[in-house]
Amino acid sequence: MMDEELKCPVCGSLFKEPIILPCSHNVCLACARNIIVQTPEGEAPQPGRASANSDYDYLDMDKMSMYSETDSGYGSYTPCLKSPNGVRVFPPALLHRHCSVTCPLCHRSVSLDERGLRGFPRNRLLEAIVSRYRHNRAAAVKCQLCDRNPVDATIMCEQCDVYYCAPCQQRCHPSRGPLAKHRLVPPAQVPAAAQQQPPQPPPPGADARKLTTCAEHEAENYSMYCVSCKNPVCYQCLEEGKHGKHDVKQLGITWKQHKCQLSQALNGVSDKAKDAKEFLVQLKNLLQQIQENGVEFEACLVAQCDSLIEALTRQKAKLLTKVTKEREYKLKVVRDQITHCTMKLRQTTGMMEFCLEVIKENDPSGFLQISDALIKRVQSSQDQWVKGALEPKVGPEFDLSVNTDPLLQSILQLDFVQKILTVPPAPLLQLEKCCTRNNSVTLAWRITTAPVLPVEGYVLELDDGNGGQYREVYVGKETVCTVDGLHFNSSYNARVKAYNANGVGAYSKTVVLKTSDVAWFTFDPTSAHRDIMLTNENQTVSCNSYDDRVVLGMAAFSKGVHYWELSVDRYDNHPDPAFGVARINTMKDMMLGKDDKAWAMYVDNNRSWFMHNNSHTNRAEGGITKGSTVGVLLDLNKHTLTFFINKEQHGPVAFENLEGVFVPAVSLNRNVQVTLCTGLEVPKNLKQ
Repeated sequence: MMDEELKCPVCGSLFKEPIILPCSHNVCLACARNIIVQTPEGEAPQPGRASANSDYDYLDMDKMSMYSETDSGYGSYTPCLKSPNGVRVFPPALLHRHCSVTCPLCHRSVSLDERGLRGFPRNRLLEAIVSRYRHNRAAAVKCQLCDRNPVDATIMCEQCDVYYCAPCQQRCHPSRGPLAKHRLVPPAQVPAAAQQQPPQPPPPGADARKLTTCAEHEAENYSMYCVSCKNPVCYQCLEEGKHGKHDVKQLGITWKQHKCQLSQALNGVSDKAKDAKEFLVQLKNLLQQIQENGVEFEACLVAQCDSLIEALTRQKAKLLTKVTKEREYKLKVVRDQITHCTMKLRQTTGMMEFCLEVIKENDPSGFLQISDALIKRVQSSQDQWVKGALEPKVGPEFDLSVNTDPLLQSILQLDFVQKILTVPPAPLLQLEKCCTRNNSVTLAWRITTAPVLPVEGYVLELDDGNGGQYREVYVGKETVCTVDGLHFNSSYNARVKAYNANGVGAYSKTVVLKTSDVAWFTFDPTSAHRDIMLTNENQTVSCNSYDDRVVLGMAAFSKGVHYWELSVDRYDNHPDPAFGVARINTMKDMMLGKDDKAWAMYVDNNRSWFMHNNSHTNRAEGGITKGSTVGVLLDLNKHTLTFFINKEQHGPVAFENLEGVFVPAVSLNRNVQVTLCTGLEVPKNLKQ
């Protein structure tokens, strides 16, 4: 804020008796005495010498302590501590002609002459501004740190620029530690005279300049300005010859010129400050958007990871089910084998015990009676214990394995992908394939580089032909599109963009396409009544019914001036063909103009009438014969419809206040045949 401009760069307090250095920066007079530096005799100050640890580029604190009176040839000096705002200050030194002062802001040094610091002009304007600033902020100053019901401040820190009451000062700004160097002063009091009698503005027309006396000639006021010295001077200064070769101008004129220059410069700075404020608002909005988007993105990321964990949990359950089934199968097989083997072993053991008892018998005849059968039984039992019968049918190992390495690698490689790399690039409009025909345009485009994900479709946009907003005219996968029904004699801006699963890409460059100045069209077979017959590439129309039938043209007009003619190829002097314009949904099985969606002139061999909504107006003499031409002039700039017979305007302006979209139209019966001629120039012989 402004108070930063009113603080001395050396002491950090508001300026007191400020002086102007040659570099245009200001310091307090007392502070200037503290930063005077002695230089060796005959040696100019070197402003380019810098120290890494010092706030001044002419000072090296480490080397300074090594100097002595004997080594240096000039008196040694010891710097004191840094001032509250970090600038090193020095004790007053004896002034002589080998002294210099270095600006604490721009580090430019200047040697003092025999006048010493009195050679620097006093900045009385800055001093007056500081005085006003003190007065303005002094009245009823409240503590700035009280939570509720702030009380009057009793102290102010000049470095922090904060007002404290006694309790808040003890709690928030104790005079110890790094705060011990801060300067605490009582709030300034507004003088009683200033409170009782506020300054009055100068009367209208009065000179608002404040006359200041010359510092060297107290009896003289400043009246001139030395451009070379950048100081005001009086006439006596000029007579003494100090500014003899300098550029001297009148003080009042230069004052007004500089005020004007400062005002102009302030206007530019004001615009930049306004832009900066708007930019700050934009940045603050950006902070909020980043915060909101960050929370939303975190939620999406958590949802995606939770989805992966859920899928992994489901797959784990499936694998565990397979392991359980395999284990149950193996257990069943082993249990069945144990049961079978136990039963066979029991049978074999019983048979062995029985055989041993038989062998113990001493009755040969009895033994021989059963010995053959018993021998066969023992041999058969022995054959049952083959090698495979005494081997387990399943092993203890599970022949199942899960390879998690690819999945683990995928998880470790899971990272964010820049969206700009995954959305499609901007398509390239192929100008050699883009064209216009009448009031339709055809555009073609292609993708120059293959995207990471395939393109799902394209969005083609056109403006309204008047530089207005864009609108979507096509969304799909094709790379060629024709847009019909545009305005004639209009320039359209077109652009296209591509999209895929990750989003929409950037727009292509804009191409400008101009529709035809005049309309070239034929009759539209799709809009014609079924009794209508079209030949000659849909330019000649006839009818096979005695009733009037309607056929429309293929062009639609909503702006511009358009003129076309119809030549009468066959006419037997009895029917009443009608010529004009209509809406696309006009009735096709009656004379043109019978409904409210058509505006027409119907004519026979002697006279004609204008008709709209079955209302007949403006009967005019003069009709048509074979070989006649009927012209139709649709002026949508003036919103009028005018008719011509054989190149001459027939009757007055037929219809006015026409608004909307119109198509050319004709109604006739089997006794008439006409041929359409388009792309004609507007007739010049119009009646006023």
